[in-house]
Amino acid sequence: MKALVINGPNLNMLGIREPDIYGSQNYSELEHICLHAGQEYGFEAVEVFQSNHEGALVDKIQEAYGVFDGIVINPAAYTHTSVAILDALKAVGLPAVEVHISDVDARESFRQVSYAGMACFERVSGEGLAGYRHALALLADRLK
Repeated sequence: MKALVINGPNLNMLGIREPDIYGSQNYSELEHICLHAGQEYGFEAVEVFQSNHEGALVDKIQEAYGVFDGIVINPAAYTHTSVAILDALKAVGLPAVEVHISDVDARESFRQVSYAGMACFERVSGEGLAGYRHALALLADRLK
C-alpha cells in the first residue's frame, strides 16, 4: 500500500499560525507523524505534500493515479471553495480521507461546506495533528 498525504494553503505555517486553533507543533512534526503512522499501519510508502496553490494540489492528485493506493487530504481553505479539487479526487477515483486539524464544524459558518469531502469516504476533524494518524488508520483499513 502507498499513501499520499496532501496539505493545502498555510499548513506550512503550523506552529506560527494561530496556535490557539492549530496548536504549537510545526509542519516537520506533521510529516513525522504521517511517516511514522504509515509504517505502523503497513504502508510501503507515504509521501507528504504541501502547496499554497490550488493548481499544484490538483496536479498532485492527478499524478497520484496509478502511483498511490489512497489519499489523505487536508485542503485547508480550499475545502470550502475548490470544486477543482473535488473534481480531481473524483477523476482519480482513489479512496480518500479528509482531515482537518481544528474542529471545522465548531467554527465559522462558511467552513461548514466541504467540496473535497464530497469525494472522501471519511472525515477526521478536531483531533489536532493526531488526526493524520487516525486518517491513515482509516485509509489502511479501507485498503486491506
